[in-house]
This record gives sequence, structure tokens and C-alpha cells, in this order.
Amino acid sequence: MVQAVKTIRGPGVPLLLDDIDTDRIIPARFLRCVTFDGLGEHAFEDDRQQDKTHPFDNPKYRAGKVLVAGRNFGCGSSREHAPQALMRWGIQAVVAESFAEIFFGNCTTLGIPCVSASRVDLERLSQAIIANPQAEVVVDLEAKQVTLGNITAPITVLESARSSLVTGNWDFLGQLLDGATAVQQAAGKLPYMAGFKA
Repeated sequence: MVQAVKTIRGPGVPLLLDDIDTDRIIPARFLRCVTFDGLGEHAFEDDRQQDKTHPFDNPKYRAGKVLVAGRNFGCGSSREHAPQALMRWGIQAVVAESFAEIFFGNCTTLGIPCVSASRVDLERLSQAIIANPQAEVVVDLEAKQVTLGNITAPITVLESARSSLVTGNWDFLGQLLDGATAVQQAAGKLPYMAGFKA
């Protein structure tokens, strides 16, 4: 069944730093995995070893679903492992000042909205999350805003990505499963499929 992504709700994770590249999100030594299972536990592995106060190591933020970051988030190599690691850690949306294009596309393909907000609003959101890590952050793709308590900030997102998420068109597997009958009918009309048993 196709899954539309219209609103993400949950606690936030403050990581308001600029130019966080994909090698920092998931170090290269973890790219040898056969599946993406288990990648989440290694998100920001090297950063966490170097900085024991890193939010991904802080139990206060472990339930976080909305990552608040800075400018040019996801720059560097185009590895799909980076958004996979964030998703498997628990991140369901990223609010940042700007994003690297390939990272943005990889996230959209996974159903993870990447939305942009002003630096001032990101700072306000980060401080509010630090003050109350359990507070619910709401990323609303239809209203094009993010809210946290009495903070409401406008967000921008590439319209093609926003439309794909809110309609469920990002979910290619869901579309295929929803169209299983049509796929079987089309396959039945192909001469080279005649007699094929699934």
C-alpha cells in the first residue's frame, strides 16, 4: 500500500552544524555491508567517538525523529548509506538551512522529507529542543511549516519532492504492490511469459 508522507511528528535532535558530509553521517568502513540493516547504530560513529556530548549519543535525544541541522547538510559523496543510517537510527525528517542535491534526492526516495528553514528559525528550534528534548516537533508538508510549542516557522521544499511525498508517489514499491493485479494482467499478455509459474 502506498504511504503518503504529509506530517512528521516527534521529538527533535539538535545538530546545528554546517557542511556535515555523508562520510561523517556514516563512515566509509561501514559501506561494505550487504544490506542496510544495522547501519543506524553507526550513524555519526566517528563524530561520536571524538565528541562524547554528540546528540546521537545523548539518551535525551534517542527518541528523536526530526533532525535540525545547518547549511549544506549531506554534502560529499553520493552514498545512499547516509540517509539509510539516519532512517535506521530513527530520523524521519531533516530540517536544515540547505541540502546537498544528491543527499536530498536519496532521502526523498526513502520517504524522508528534507525541508529548509532560515538560520534564525533553526537556532530557535535547536534551543527549544535543548530546553525540552521531549517536546514534539511537527513538520507539516501541506502547510509548509515546522512547529514546536509556540514556535512556528515557514519551511521550503522542492515542489516536485513535496508533491511526491504527500501523494505517496515516492513509494515505488507501494505503487507496484497496489498495482499487482494490473502487473499480472500485463504479464499474462506477454508471449514469453506464457506458462511461467511464479
